[in-house]
Amino acid sequence: MASSTIRSIKSVVPLLDRVLVQRFKPETKTASGLFLPSSSASSPLPEAHVIAAGPGAPNKDGQIVPMSVQPGDKILLPSWGGNQIKVGEEEYLLIRDSEILAKVME
Repeated sequence: MASSTIRSIKSVVPLLDRVLVQRFKPETKTASGLFLPSSSASSPLPEAHVIAAGPGAPNKDGQIVPMSVQPGDKILLPSWGGNQIKVGEEEYLLIRDSEILAKVME
Protein backbone atom coordinates (compact mmCIF):
# COMPACT_ATOMS: atom_id res chain seq x y z
CA MET A 1 0.00 0.00 0.00
CA ALA A 2 1.28 3.46 -0.84
CA SER A 3 2.48 5.76 1.88
CA SER A 4 -0.05 8.21 3.28
CA THR A 5 1.90 11.26 2.06
CA ILE A 6 -0.82 12.00 -0.50
CA ARG A 7 -3.00 14.78 0.88
CA SER A 8 -5.72 14.79 -1.78
CA ILE A 9 -6.74 12.21 -4.37
CA LYS A 10 -7.09 15.10 -6.85
CA SER A 11 -3.27 15.32 -6.87
CA VAL A 12 -2.97 11.75 -8.25
CA VAL A 13 -2.78 11.82 -12.06
CA PRO A 14 -2.64 8.38 -13.72
CA LEU A 15 -0.01 7.93 -16.43
CA LEU A 16 -0.21 6.04 -19.73
CA ASP A 17 -2.96 3.38 -19.60
CA ARG A 18 -3.60 3.46 -15.87
CA VAL A 19 -6.97 4.22 -14.29
CA LEU A 20 -7.66 5.51 -10.76
CA VAL A 21 -10.82 3.96 -9.33
CA GLN A 22 -12.68 3.75 -6.05
CA ARG A 23 -14.54 0.55 -5.26
CA PHE A 24 -18.15 0.90 -4.20
CA LYS A 25 -18.61 0.22 -0.53
CA PRO A 26 -20.77 -2.87 0.08
CA GLU A 27 -24.19 -2.30 1.61
CA THR A 28 -24.14 -2.93 5.35
CA LYS A 29 -27.85 -2.47 5.87
CA THR A 30 -30.94 -3.65 3.97
CA ALA A 31 -33.73 -1.32 2.87
CA SER A 32 -35.80 -2.50 5.84
CA GLY A 33 -33.01 -1.63 8.29
CA LEU A 34 -31.43 -5.04 8.97
CA PHE A 35 -27.63 -5.03 9.31
CA LEU A 36 -25.80 -7.44 7.02
CA PRO A 37 -22.82 -9.50 8.25
CA SER A 38 -19.50 -8.69 6.57
CA SER A 39 -19.39 -12.19 5.04
CA SER A 40 -22.44 -11.37 2.90
CA ALA A 41 -20.92 -8.12 1.62
CA SER A 42 -18.52 -9.70 -0.87
CA SER A 43 -19.59 -9.53 -4.48
CA PRO A 44 -18.25 -11.88 -7.17
CA LEU A 45 -17.23 -8.93 -9.38
CA PRO A 46 -16.33 -5.74 -7.51
CA GLU A 47 -17.84 -2.58 -8.97
CA ALA A 48 -15.92 0.69 -8.99
CA HIS A 49 -16.25 4.32 -9.99
CA VAL A 50 -13.58 5.81 -12.31
CA ILE A 51 -11.98 8.87 -10.68
CA ALA A 52 -9.31 9.62 -13.32
CA ALA A 53 -7.78 8.01 -16.40
CA GLY A 54 -4.42 8.44 -18.10
CA PRO A 55 -4.09 9.57 -21.73
CA GLY A 56 -3.45 6.05 -23.05
CA ALA A 57 -0.35 4.04 -23.91
CA PRO A 58 1.50 4.08 -27.22
CA ASN A 59 1.20 1.01 -29.45
CA LYS A 60 4.13 -0.50 -31.37
CA ASP A 61 3.80 2.21 -34.04
CA GLY A 62 3.95 5.01 -31.46
CA GLN A 63 0.27 5.95 -31.81
CA ILE A 64 -1.56 6.61 -28.54
CA VAL A 65 -4.32 4.04 -27.99
CA PRO A 66 -7.26 5.89 -26.37
CA MET A 67 -8.63 4.72 -23.03
CA SER A 68 -11.83 2.67 -22.93
CA VAL A 69 -13.12 4.46 -19.80
CA GLN A 70 -13.34 8.04 -18.59
CA PRO A 71 -13.99 9.72 -15.23
CA GLY A 72 -17.50 9.07 -14.00
CA ASP A 73 -17.84 5.60 -15.58
CA LYS A 74 -19.00 2.65 -13.50
CA ILE A 75 -16.91 -0.49 -14.15
CA LEU A 76 -16.45 -4.10 -13.09
CA LEU A 77 -13.04 -5.13 -11.74
CA PRO A 78 -11.36 -8.48 -11.32
CA SER A 79 -10.92 -9.52 -7.70
CA TRP A 80 -7.10 -9.33 -8.08
CA GLY A 81 -4.55 -6.86 -9.38
CA GLY A 82 -3.91 -3.15 -9.18
CA ASN A 83 -2.08 -1.05 -6.62
CA GLN A 84 -3.91 0.28 -3.58
CA ILE A 85 -3.63 3.91 -2.50
CA LYS A 86 -4.99 5.13 0.82
CA VAL A 87 -5.79 8.81 1.34
CA GLY A 88 -7.09 9.43 4.84
CA GLU A 89 -9.75 6.78 5.43
CA GLU A 90 -10.57 6.35 1.73
CA GLU A 91 -9.05 3.56 -0.39
CA TYR A 92 -8.42 3.80 -4.13
CA LEU A 93 -6.96 1.47 -6.73
CA LEU A 94 -4.65 2.14 -9.69
CA ILE A 95 -5.19 -0.44 -12.44
CA ARG A 96 -4.39 -0.82 -16.12
CA ASP A 97 -7.14 -0.16 -18.64
CA SER A 98 -6.73 -3.71 -19.95
CA GLU A 99 -7.56 -5.17 -16.50
CA ILE A 100 -11.07 -3.69 -16.50
CA LEU A 101 -13.62 -6.41 -17.20
CA ALA A 102 -16.59 -4.31 -18.30
CA LYS A 103 -18.19 -0.89 -18.30
CA VAL A 104 -21.63 -0.80 -16.65
CA MET A 105 -24.09 1.18 -18.75
CA GLU A 106 -27.00 2.71 -16.86
